[in-house]
Amino acid sequence: MSMSTHCKGFRPPDEKWKKMKAIYDACEKADIGAPKEVYDFFNGEEPNEHGVEVNIPTKPYCAEMCDGVVIEVDKLPKGIKTIVFYNSY
Repeated sequence: MSMSTHCKGFRPPDEKWKKMKAIYDACEKADIGAPKEVYDFFNGEEPNEHGVEVNIPTKPYCAEMCDGVVIEVDKLPKGIKTIVFYNSY
């Protein structure tokens, strides 16, 4: 079994996020599918409390006895306030 390291960036919830989340929640409560615009806004996932997920470009990092990722901070997409690093197996 191998492990891989990933990272996600998030723009914090803004007014549009809050409106889309309210629509999403209302649809969930009514047991109906959310409109495509809402579905696409959340990238087909449940809304995340950290905000809108944004892809962060990474490069592999390899050194003696370790592997990881490199993030070039000056190339982060605009508005990123939170970065989550996680490992998956």
